[in-house]
Amino acid sequence: MACRTIELSVVIPAYNEERRLEPTVQSVLDYLSREERRGEVILVDDGSTDATCSLMRRFADEDDRVRLIRLPRNAGKGHAVRTGVLSAVGERVLFTDADGATPIAEIARLDRHLDAGAAVAIGSRISNGDDDVRVEALVSRHVAGRIFHQLVKRLAVRGIGDTQCGFKLFTSAAARDLFSRMRLDGFSFDVELLVIARRHGLVVSEVPVRWTHQPGSKVNVVADGLRMARDLFHIRALAVRGVYDRPQSVPGALPTPRSLTRVVHA
Repeated sequence: MACRTIELSVVIPAYNEERRLEPTVQSVLDYLSREERRGEVILVDDGSTDATCSLMRRFADEDDRVRLIRLPRNAGKGHAVRTGVLSAVGERVLFTDADGATPIAEIARLDRHLDAGAAVAIGSRISNGDDDVRVEALVSRHVAGRIFHQLVKRLAVRGIGDTQCGFKLFTSAAARDLFSRMRLDGFSFDVELLVIARRHGLVVSEVPVRWTHQPGSKVNVVADGLRMARDLFHIRALAVRGVYDRPQSVPGALPTPRSLTRVVHA
């Protein structure tokens, strides 16, 4: 596979996800096989203290499409995703959550927008009335999400209804450019990415996808919600200071071409 073009890189970050990760990874591998799509799956262990890394290692040992990056400590979802994306070599790069809340087959909806010229296609849990799109969320998270969206609209980026869905697809060029400019390591990195994309004139398409709440989320609605609200002011300050105009090197990212070693300690 090293001599053939990789069409799709799928980055899956995980922190203590031993109970939810396996069916998600298997579904991605099954999808790649079923669609005969040349791809790689990059599993990023964000310093897990349970059996997540052992599970990832088993996948990497059994399937040469899988690569494991192990971070030495819990650095945050944004850091984990950034590390995985900047090590990807696919023509398109998807990051998706370990819980499998959005089925991998929904990538077809996002692919169509990249085919039409978008640089970024983001999954959205806001339905456009399509009967084939189903969103099942807890009321508390839905309310918190709407409050956060209002803050996002006022402080960061307008015209996007759902910045936080963990299912986003990028062209290779857009992925490397955007993630090299990121500064945040926490859950607000999605907003930061979209601010940077808009700032640099990239076409971003918001695409309704099927999404179902999965028990076991690591997000604390109150504590993490307050941190994310604070981050919005930080993002705005960074944008005003022109920080996003300067790419940075990211510790833990792998060089291109892909390393022959599938298990990498970043």
